[in-house]
Amino acid sequence: RHFESAEVAAGLQLSVTGALGCRTIHQVEPKAQMVLVANTSTSNNTYTCPSADRGVQAHDSSVTDTSDILMTPKLLVNGNESKTGAPCVYNGASTIDLKPIQQAVVLSQCLLIEKSSRHDEMQRWDMAPYIEAIGSQKSSYFILHCFCDLLRVRWESTRSRTKGRALEMMDKLVEGVYKSTPGVAQRVPFCYVAYIPTAPALRKEYAELLVSCGLIGEAIKIFEDLELWDNLIYCNCLLGKKAAAVELIKARLSERPNDPRLWCSLGDVTNNDACYEKALEVSNNKSARALRSLARSAYNRGDYEKSKNLWESAMALNSLYPDGWFALGAAALKARDIEKALDGFTRAVQLDPDNGEAWNNIACLHMLKKKSKEAFIAFKEALKFKRNSWQLWENYSHVACDVGNFGQALEAVQMVLNMTSNKRIDAELFERIMLYLEDRASIKHLKSPAAADNNNCNNQACPSDSTVKFVNESSFEEPTQGRSREAEHLMEFLGKILQQIVKSESRADVWGLYARWHKIKGDLTMCCEALLKQVRSYQGSDLWKDRDRFKQYAHASLELCNLYMEISSSTGSCRQLFTAEMHLKNILKQAGEFSDMEEFRDIQACFNEVQMKLQSDSVPA
Repeated sequence: RHFESAEVAAGLQLSVTGALGCRTIHQVEPKAQMVLVANTSTSNNTYTCPSADRGVQAHDSSVTDTSDILMTPKLLVNGNESKTGAPCVYNGASTIDLKPIQQAVVLSQCLLIEKSSRHDEMQRWDMAPYIEAIGSQKSSYFILHCFCDLLRVRWESTRSRTKGRALEMMDKLVEGVYKSTPGVAQRVPFCYVAYIPTAPALRKEYAELLVSCGLIGEAIKIFEDLELWDNLIYCNCLLGKKAAAVELIKARLSERPNDPRLWCSLGDVTNNDACYEKALEVSNNKSARALRSLARSAYNRGDYEKSKNLWESAMALNSLYPDGWFALGAAALKARDIEKALDGFTRAVQLDPDNGEAWNNIACLHMLKKKSKEAFIAFKEALKFKRNSWQLWENYSHVACDVGNFGQALEAVQMVLNMTSNKRIDAELFERIMLYLEDRASIKHLKSPAAADNNNCNNQACPSDSTVKFVNESSFEEPTQGRSREAEHLMEFLGKILQQIVKSESRADVWGLYARWHKIKGDLTMCCEALLKQVRSYQGSDLWKDRDRFKQYAHASLELCNLYMEISSSTGSCRQLFTAEMHLKNILKQAGEFSDMEEFRDIQACFNEVQMKLQSDSVPA
């Protein structure tokens, strides 16, 4: 409300719209770009600057030329206008000269976006139109100009191609603050509306930017001047000067022996748990940093129970620490405390919903607890952030199958196959889905005769049923049709996946599934070919020495010969029977060592049945 009233008072209406712009000098095709459109009302736009408070030049052109990324986009929509037809506040467009109060409102709106949205990459791009709008002004007050530059530095320092320019701008900004010009009369206006940090805080931010750019030596000078000992110790560790860091810490401890932060820093440098324990002692067990460090050390040693307890104590002191909750969950999981691990990972995603690993761990814990529905929901969240993990997709497929969502299970299976080049094949999951489809197919076949009988009865116009009204018939018909369409979709999807596998991998179990799929579809010829390839996949020199392999081979052979008999009965040809007889006879001849197995007796019984059919069949081969 405060910002809305400020806009009205300034006679300014802001809106962000899409336009086309070229952001780099190497870019050829115009890309979508958010720009700021400002509509000013002349009735309220009556503010006049005193002559002593005239603005300063907005930006130094020498900074702009240091990067190939333009500081403001060049728009290519309708010449110099945006899609809305309103003039844009940009260089290269029909520039509007905003009054100081209006510039302040624009920067305030930009700051509001930063404070009210999640801190991620998209946040800076949402702020960009407001920053670029003020940056395109011909002149601005000193304080507004500094604030705009500071926002731009924070934005451009997160991008590799503009980080150098951000560092140069920050250097000039800090230098400009300490210069004697402009004078106080030009610095004071609007200083109460701009969120400018103090000079030491600005220098600290500059030093941290130097560290991120690798200029640690320059940063050390600033940290030492500002007496920021933690940062100074960190920089010495980065440079590998642990001795200098230890000496600095001990010098500080001689002046402040009861500072727990210094003891923790000494423990970080020397990797000594005694320093963390000393930090707890001088802080009356209130140092969360010391507890976290001790918990990590215990975890690395393999003392997971102690690590779990230490993490619990640390999170009791500071609960707004997502990594701490995740570490607590990991330690509890190693300590076999499932409930505590689940609580830790849950608290981690409450603070950081984008933590895909935590979501994955939550789902796996629900799987251990046999809670498939909760695991399914957690896996869906995890896959939003870790879509390139085939292990995660494989777990998701099993959970989706457990909750009866076979469509999602097949989609997950296809993702696993694509990521592993068809190497990771889950035959157990395929078996579950195939059994479901076979059950659906059998129910469909059982319902067909009943439907035919009803149609015959209707055609005969049964007098006893003439007054009966089937009120619920339509209500059952729609769900049945929906399930039928779902089963047909699953059949086509499963067939597509099986075809994808058999083109690159020749596995006996997959050929068996492919044969069953063709049988459900009613294509006995293709089913026969798939079964034949399954039988051939089992053949080899080790077949007659491996009892388990012979068992699988015998089952596949029985399926093939039963299908031969079924085809022979439907076509009236004996050719399939002779093929089945020859195949079974060959098995009985070579499998003498397995005569005690039930599968061998089944093969013998099937062979006798085929011979009986051949003897009773009068149709020539």
